[in-house]
Amino acid sequence: MTASRILSIAALAAFASFGAQASELYGSEIEANFQSTRDRAEVQAEAAQAVAHFKNFEVADAQNAAPSTVSRAAVRADAVTAARAGAIAIGNRS
Repeated sequence: MTASRILSIAALAAFASFGAQASELYGSEIEANFQSTRDRAEVQAEAAQAVAHFKNFEVADAQNAAPSTVSRAAVRADAVTAARAGAIAIGNRS
């Protein structure tokens, strides 16, 4: 590359960086004018109540799980067949 080309690229990069720092983020004045209507304790109590209602799941018991009827080799063979047929998404094509 010639020196003039390098200099022009450097000038363009410097100009672009000055433009990126020209102003504040969009919407910063909206955040500054926000007024809360609820106090902190009320919000924390509502969050604690939501967490208590969220825990409505039960852990599966691994000892009582039904045994598999298909062998590992059969599952592997089915996977190879499906991959070769293009039925399974692979890599960036998915």
